[in-house]
Amino acid sequence: MDPTAPNAEAFLMIGPEIVAVGSLAHCREAAAEHGGQYPDFRDFAGATIVPGFIDAHAHPLMYGQMMSWVDCGPDKASTIGEIVELLKEAAAKIPNGLPVRGYGYEHRNLLEERHPTRFELDAVALDREVYLMNASGHGGVVNSYTFELNGITSATPNPDGGEFFRDGSGELTGELSDAACNILTGVDGVKIGHHGPNFHLADEPAEHLRQLGVAQESFLAGGVTSIGDAQVSRREFDMYLRLAAENQLKVRVSMYLLSHLLDDALDMGLHGQFGNAHLSFAGIKLYADGTLGGWTAYFPDGYVGDPCRTGQLYHEPSAYKELIRKAHAAGLQTATHAQSPTAIEMVIGSIESALAEHPDADARHRIEHCGLPTLDQINRMAAAGIYPVNQPQHYYNWGEGVQQAIGTPGERFNPLGEFIAAGVPVTISSDAPVAEPRPLEAIQAAVTRVTRNGHKLGANNLCITAAEALAAHTINAAKALGREDDLGSLAVGKKADFAVLAQDPLTFAADRISSIGVLATWIDGTCQYTADQGADSNQTDRHVPANTPSALHAVNS
Repeated sequence: MDPTAPNAEAFLMIGPEIVAVGSLAHCREAAAEHGGQYPDFRDFAGATIVPGFIDAHAHPLMYGQMMSWVDCGPDKASTIGEIVELLKEAAAKIPNGLPVRGYGYEHRNLLEERHPTRFELDAVALDREVYLMNASGHGGVVNSYTFELNGITSATPNPDGGEFFRDGSGELTGELSDAACNILTGVDGVKIGHHGPNFHLADEPAEHLRQLGVAQESFLAGGVTSIGDAQVSRREFDMYLRLAAENQLKVRVSMYLLSHLLDDALDMGLHGQFGNAHLSFAGIKLYADGTLGGWTAYFPDGYVGDPCRTGQLYHEPSAYKELIRKAHAAGLQTATHAQSPTAIEMVIGSIESALAEHPDADARHRIEHCGLPTLDQINRMAAAGIYPVNQPQHYYNWGEGVQQAIGTPGERFNPLGEFIAAGVPVTISSDAPVAEPRPLEAIQAAVTRVTRNGHKLGANNLCITAAEALAAHTINAAKALGREDDLGSLAVGKKADFAVLAQDPLTFAADRISSIGVLATWIDGTCQYTADQGADSNQTDRHVPANTPSALHAVNS
């Protein structure tokens, strides 16, 4: 991913950094110049080495927490009855009084093509909370006990930025979205309110640390070396600090604090990025609207699939504009979740206004997901230097559902090819746990736009090449995080972060890229993951001591 030397035979690293790239002979000469006549030589014959994948938008702690819940996704359940049985089996093993939590269902993937109801979840338990989270993370369904515990009735008004859904007679169905999920967080839990969806459910700190550790290992298995945590509250911040204090933070994390913490951040003097190479503060995360998967993205004329639903904006446009102005004036990068053209317009207009007041040619404000921008909006993003951060796995997993929700325009969902044609840099990520942190699956989806069900979504001009997709998950993602000086490509002076792949994704069959194995993941010149760690007797030898020259050679690197 270094344009000056797109392919190389070898590279030399000393400690955590790359000090030479090129031919094997060149790297041997460089090693000798650095005082190492006999460098530690590794031959990865037949493999392909790429920069460590950067997942610029993910939720690691939430992902780890989901891994301890009941998987009710399409691979586990295709009907509401099957979901109920999965939850009942789990409830029988969970101590009395503790909540039962499931995740991953998408109602359009169910045979019934609807959300479960609270009455169906009542079959799981009547004496404790049952919560089934939608795959989007922006809400789900609870049982009747959860409403009773929190005093929620059919007369309870909807909170700002959320909804308790009701049937035709006005009775609660059990479905709730975004800020309405605050009832699940407990008295002392994080309350985001209208600033965005609240999925910050509390466990004991020791359990959160375990969850974060498990999530970290899954990212490493996908070849991911750096993560942008796109929703950091005090829960996430505390856990990262604890993990770092225990020297257990292996991946790099750039944190985006939620917008309700903006004033606190400014009061503390956080007027730019700070931190170290492993844990840093990157900017502020905001929400403009909801999600297409949960039908909470804002379409003022209603959804084709349900004209009574319009979704919502999380802020009054003037209030949102002031948040962007305040953050930009302080020099902070912003990252705003926006899906519908109306929400995206609010974001672009606010950024344009902030830039007019305080010009900055390299502000790099981001639009997360940026699902359905118009062509005019894409051109304005190019002019304003706005970075979209997309998730091709979203349309891989439920692209058909977006079409059902909003009609034919849904075929343009995540128009990556149109971004590149307009000169807008493309960044792709997982949004884990909404999708698994598997960059090669995301790259395949970006190249083919073929869904899990085999449906091609949209025209060919929306597709991008494998090289463009690889750049989107490496060097472009580094730029979206403001880390291109030390991450994103294998170049002299950068960190020795890389993934060893079984095949070359640039020459492998496009519809099979996701099947390429990740053989190893290295960070700071140290191997942090191998595909078969237990069987690798040389695993301990893969840890390169600081200031020790090492040359890496790969046939196809």
